[in-house]
Amino acid sequence: MKCTDCKEGEPKPGKVTVSYDKNDTTVVIKDVPALVCPVCGAYYLDLDTTDEIARIGNAAVKNGAVVEIVRMKAA
Repeated sequence: MKCTDCKEGEPKPGKVTVSYDKNDTTVVIKDVPALVCPVCGAYYLDLDTTDEIARIGNAAVKNGAVVEIVRMKAA
């Protein structure tokens, strides 16, 4: 698959840092598995990973966090 952003790179498995913002809460999630373009750095998440990010983010909102930094655990 070619990168949809730069149209040049072939995304490869890697890890990225993703931020999740909802209401007054910001969650930074490190070590998120993704396909990462080596040319432009664009990344692509699968549905299970996206669901897990939402779960982590919503839990932080529910707990009243303002800023939280977490490391995604390996499946």
